[in-house]
Amino acid sequence: MLTRKTLRNLGLGTLSAVVAVFGFLGGRAVAEQPHMRAALDHLRIAREQLQVAEHDKGGHRARALRLVTDAMGQVEDGIQFERNR
Repeated sequence: MLTRKTLRNLGLGTLSAVVAVFGFLGGRAVAEQPHMRAALDHLRIAREQLQVAEHDKGGHRARALRLVTDAMGQVEDGIQFERNR
């Protein structure tokens, strides 16, 4: 027969295991950074499209390419920063 103390200890152990699992999964979500990765993917596509666009559009295409490349660097730096926290 299970005593109250045994049931309480069992409940606390279960709660601790659940907290540990969710903590691990939460940490993985931060490490994987799905939104930052998606932003980086979109910026890569934008860069590819700008590279194949015809004409320079009065210098705007070239400037857009530089800005997209800079943005990619910022996103990559942000991902790296979060990994090292």
